[in-house]
Amino acid sequence: MNNKRNQHVVPHADGWAVKGAGSERATKVVDTQREAINIAKGIAQKQGTEMLIHGENGRIRERNSYGNDPYPPKG
Repeated sequence: MNNKRNQHVVPHADGWAVKGAGSERATKVVDTQREAINIAKGIAQKQGTEMLIHGENGRIRERNSYGNDPYPPKG
């Protein structure tokens, strides 16, 4: 089974959470979005996946890919 999951930075009752895609539980909960982004970026870079940053409204506001995407993208 593939453990590589895109990492999401999402608002949380206690601040900001880093969650793997499809996970119910947060990988880590921190006080600031900046801290959560740094953690998610590290995981995504290590796994070669994407990091998706959600705003306070829950909508995705930014995404960064750390995979081996073909350049230029096909299609």
